[in-house]
Amino acid sequence: MTSSDNRSFWPEWRANPLFTLLLAFVLLAAAGWMVSAFRNNLRQHDEIGKIPEEHKSIVINGTGKVSGEPNVAEVSVGVLTEGGKDIGALQKTNAEKMNALITAFTNLGIAKKDLQTTNYSINPRYEYTNSRTVLVGYSIQQNLTVRVFDLTKVSAVFEQAGALGANQVNGPSFTIDDPESLRVTAREKAIANAKEKVDALATVLGVHVLRVVSFSEDTNTPRPPIAYGYDAMNMGLAAEKAVAPDIQAGTLDVVSNVSVTYEIE
Repeated sequence: MTSSDNRSFWPEWRANPLFTLLLAFVLLAAAGWMVSAFRNNLRQHDEIGKIPEEHKSIVINGTGKVSGEPNVAEVSVGVLTEGGKDIGALQKTNAEKMNALITAFTNLGIAKKDLQTTNYSINPRYEYTNSRTVLVGYSIQQNLTVRVFDLTKVSAVFEQAGALGANQVNGPSFTIDDPESLRVTAREKAIANAKEKVDALATVLGVHVLRVVSFSEDTNTPRPPIAYGYDAMNMGLAAEKAVAPDIQAGTLDVVSNVSVTYEIE
């Protein structure tokens, strides 16, 4: 292509409306970028030496508490068997007692899924004689956690434990099976408590509360102390002396602790 051909080619492109529109768009974008960059540089220059603007805030803690009646009790029932060196015989004795306990608990209407073995151990027993440690036998222990949803049957669980030879018994530990509704109520009380505090403090300080900036919560359902427990072997309780104790469930407190950050002016 000759130079005369090139000169005739470019005027044709410049006369094309699409080319003209594209060129105008590119020039406009370049101009916008230059203006924006100039403004940013000017703003940064104006901010030099100034203290950054701070959002004034205040942190308030609130507490809410709701009491509820427990509907689940957990009891730990175990059998400890000590004897000579015949482990098989010890296992048989221990298993017979524990199996009888499991049958008694299911007869009370406690579901198998609410009976859980939490420990089964075989341990040697030694005596220190004539400056020597001598193996004298073994001990076997099995523990079962019993979850009782009908609290009227808790006393019967302890009665059966004593009557059938359980010598490692602890509990009950009361809980609330589904405490979520109580947590919601406790949280609402805690937030209301925080709002009441910040309103009172804002009046004293002469500031205005604008909005909530952040929020955090710690909710807990404390367990009460163990209300009843005994070691039948060490206390010398015979099976015929087993008596159903009077078990009181009481109430449990669900507590919500919140921390709320408010923006003020």
